[in-house]
Amino acid sequence: MAIPTLEDLLSEGVSGRGVLVRSDLNVPLDDGEITDPGRITASVPTLRALVDAGAKVVIAAHLGRPKDGPDPKLSLAPVAAALGEQLGRHVQLAGDVVGSDALARAEGLTDGDVLLLENVRFDARETSKDDGQRLALARQLAELVSPGGAFVSDGFGVVHRKQASVYDVATLLPHYAGTLVADEVRVLEQLTSSTERPYAVVLGGSKVSDKLGVIESLATKADSIVIGGGMCFTFLAAQGHSVGKSLLEEEMVDTCRQLLETYHDVLRLPVDIVATENFAADSPPQTVDAGAIPDELMGLDIGPGSVKRFTNLLSNARTVFWNGPMGVFEFPAYAAGTKGVAEAIVAATGKGAFSVVGGGDSAAAVRALDIGEDAFSHISTGGGASLEFLEGKSLPGIEVLGSPQPTGGES
Repeated sequence: MAIPTLEDLLSEGVSGRGVLVRSDLNVPLDDGEITDPGRITASVPTLRALVDAGAKVVIAAHLGRPKDGPDPKLSLAPVAAALGEQLGRHVQLAGDVVGSDALARAEGLTDGDVLLLENVRFDARETSKDDGQRLALARQLAELVSPGGAFVSDGFGVVHRKQASVYDVATLLPHYAGTLVADEVRVLEQLTSSTERPYAVVLGGSKVSDKLGVIESLATKADSIVIGGGMCFTFLAAQGHSVGKSLLEEEMVDTCRQLLETYHDVLRLPVDIVATENFAADSPPQTVDAGAIPDELMGLDIGPGSVKRFTNLLSNARTVFWNGPMGVFEFPAYAAGTKGVAEAIVAATGKGAFSVVGGGDSAAAVRALDIGEDAFSHISTGGGASLEFLEGKSLPGIEVLGSPQPTGGES
C-alpha cells in the first residue's frame, strides 16, 4: 500500500499553510512531572521539519484516559513546556480542544508557529463509537487548519485506534505519514516479510491475554519465543508448577497449556525466578526454581539462570523483536532480568542482528536502565500498535493514509 509521506507534503510546499499533526505525546507523569520524555523526543523531527518549512503547525495529542471530560491532572501543559524546550521555540497551549480559544489561537498563527491543542480526549467524541460524532469533531479539527490545510499522522502509538484525530480527520484533509509513522511501518514490514533467521522473539509484561495474538502469529515464523515478565507464571502454572502469590491469569491456563503443546519447540520459559514476600522495592529478593515457587512468595523477575539461558538463545539471532520487560524493572532489586536480556539483544545487534524494541514499557526500561537507545536497530513508540501490526490486524490509522486524497481540501 502506497502511503504519501511528509517528504511529499514538503515538496508540495507548506509555507503559510496550516498543518494538523496527530502526535503521540502520551508520556508518563508523576505529580505533574514527566518521567520519560521519549515520545516527545520521537515527535520532534516531523514537527521541526514543518516549522522550518514555514507551516502553521497545530498539534492534536492525548494524555491518559480521562473519563468524564477535562481533568486538570491530564492537561498537556507540562507536555507543551517540554516540547517547546526540545523544539527551541514557544509552543502555545490552547485552553480547549476545538473551542473558542483553540480557534482564536489557530487563526492567529504565523509561519513557523506551533499550537498544541488541549488533551483531545477531553472531548468525548474523539473515542466515540458513533461515526457521526467522531466525524463532527474531525470537521472542527480540520477547520483549525483550513483553508488549504493538510494532515500529518505521526502518532504511531494510536494508529490502531479508529478515533477522530487519528482516522476521521484523514478523510477530510490531504493526508501524509510523518517521519515517525513511516519509519515504524517500514521496520514492522521488515519483521513480517523479509526476516533474516534465526528469528528470536522476547515477550514480557503482565498478561498473556495481551500477547496471545502475537504469540499465535509469530510462533509459526520465529525460531524461538522467550517468555518472561508476569505472563510467564501463567505458562508455568500450565505446566503444573506452583507459582505462589505470583501474578496469574487463571482463565488463561488452559490456553497456555495448548500453546505449550502446539509450539513446544518454539516457546522458552524461565528456569529460575527472583521472588519475594511483598510487592515492594525494599522486599528482600531470593532466587528460587521456576518449577517450585513457595506458596508465600511472588515472582517479580526472572533469575540469573534464566538470563543465561535466554542470552544463549539470543546470541546467534539475526532478527530480534522484544516487547515487555522481564520483571518489575522499576524496583532495582528486580531489574536484573530485564537488563540482562536487553544487554543480550544489544550484543546480538552488535554482531549484525536487526533488533526492534516494541514500545511501551520495554522502551521505558531501556531508558531507565541506562542502555543506549542507539544500541538497538529500532525502538518503537507504539506497543499496542506494533503488536497488532505483527498479528496481521488492520490498523485504521494506517489504512486511511493509503486511501485517495480528498479533493478540494476539507470535504
